[in-house]
Amino acid sequence: MKTPLFPLNSVLCPMGRIPLQLFEPRYLDMLSECMKTDRGFVVVLIKEGSEVGGGCDFYSIGTYVRLVDFRKLENGLLGITIEGTSKVLLTDFSQGADGLYSGRIEHLIEEAYATLPDEYLELATLLEQLERHPAIQALNMDVDYADCRQVGWRLVELLPLTKKEKQHLLELTDPLERLKQIEDFLSLMEQ
Repeated sequence: MKTPLFPLNSVLCPMGRIPLQLFEPRYLDMLSECMKTDRGFVVVLIKEGSEVGGGCDFYSIGTYVRLVDFRKLENGLLGITIEGTSKVLLTDFSQGADGLYSGRIEHLIEEAYATLPDEYLELATLLEQLERHPAIQALNMDVDYADCRQVGWRLVELLPLTKKEKQHLLELTDPLERLKQIEDFLSLMEQ
């Protein structure tokens, strides 16, 4: 069975949330079908191309998501909030006549929980500061700051890294290695 794909210019990691505005018929239809069948879809990062309209090229590792909220926005569009549940590998994909991508997915092994070592406490503090922003608070995320995975995933989403850097960090399977590389990126930014 194929799963709908939602290419974005953003990376979403497991347990993360992102708000979206839907207006293209292909995505409105996709959401309707997902709600009817109680299934999710996959967010994948765009390599080249656009979120709106025509085709695009995207990475083969993305995040399976579920709908956590929806509402009509002041601009008349449908606003949804989605939450990542697991990383997935696209093994085959195609684009339908309506422009919607879909693909076969393989759920990747969940990263093991690891307690945040003292050497990365500053990263948890940085994350707490970033989460004070009203747009982030509105997502109602419940972050465990003692969990290496969650600290790393949220920083991947929130830090001003390049798309390629964010994708690389998403694809890592060791939460401690992700934190080390985030620290390295932050050191480079400071220079």
